[in-house]
Amino acid sequence: MKTLICTRPGLFDYVEREIPQSGKDSTILRIQRIGICGTDLHAFDGTQPYFQYPRVLGHELAAVIEETGTSDFQKGEPVTFIPYFHCGNCIACRNGKTNCCASLKVCGVHIDGGMTEYFSVPSSTLLHSEGLGLDELALVEPLAIGAHAAKRAAVSANEIVLVMGAGPIGIGTMEFVRIAGGRVIAMDVNNDRLNFCKRNFGMDHIVHAGAADEVERLKEITHGDMPTVVIDATGNLAAINKGFEYMSHGGRYVLVGLQKGNISFSHPEFHKREATLMSSRNATKKDFAYVIDCIKNGLIDPSKYVTHRLAFDQVKECFAELLDPAKKVIKAMVNL
Repeated sequence: MKTLICTRPGLFDYVEREIPQSGKDSTILRIQRIGICGTDLHAFDGTQPYFQYPRVLGHELAAVIEETGTSDFQKGEPVTFIPYFHCGNCIACRNGKTNCCASLKVCGVHIDGGMTEYFSVPSSTLLHSEGLGLDELALVEPLAIGAHAAKRAAVSANEIVLVMGAGPIGIGTMEFVRIAGGRVIAMDVNNDRLNFCKRNFGMDHIVHAGAADEVERLKEITHGDMPTVVIDATGNLAAINKGFEYMSHGGRYVLVGLQKGNISFSHPEFHKREATLMSSRNATKKDFAYVIDCIKNGLIDPSKYVTHRLAFDQVKECFAELLDPAKKVIKAMVNL
């Protein structure tokens, strides 16, 4: 089978590998769709902190079952899966927080992922399609990250939430904030992405990050209060540090984006606000089920996210272009 390996930052190679064999507790997937996510892009450009090379990327997957050792799923059935393999024994797992297991292995990050024709996964991670199409199934995982972030933020009705970063994770977070009843301010340095948010998702407000009047715009929108929730989905250190300035007194700051550096902020400014800082990592099985339910009920339309398509044979040649802002990529989907 053909497999694509990121051998070092900036370089992919196709190799031939043996098709894996299924066992009692595993399932062999024949991959149909691979969503390209920020983690893949950061791994390619060398800025992913939990990463070693060489690595097979890819964890936003839709597939059909080739072989399985479980009676809960059938050969030929379309599925997706939860790509966070947890131990089940650590304190996080015992408390139901399998998304931040102390020994977590994320496909395409800590272990090889699904940029390959056939892929073996634990059968316990499989999710039924519930009638969703292949593109929709491949987008369940990134949408679950947004759903988890909105849940971590504990958004209440009519609360004004600033989401920094208008990529797919940020937009997904915005959508789940709105489903929870919040009002969204979308912020990004890229006007094309802000306009995409406004045009395709009708976000309440857009603010250009770095504009001379960005703080005044936030004050205007919030009637002087500033947002009670700030969510970072940029993974950019400068943006994350700046986000502390955008919180209202009594506000919450949720970090979804990830980068290698140290966060720096004014303790007095943070303290006087009695602010709350938290991270949001991955998603739980409940988040995945919630996303699937939202798609089925028409609350989320994954088709709005896909802006670019690649054949599997094109990924090595074209991947670097996905990092180019001029290409206006929101979500690239690989077809097999």
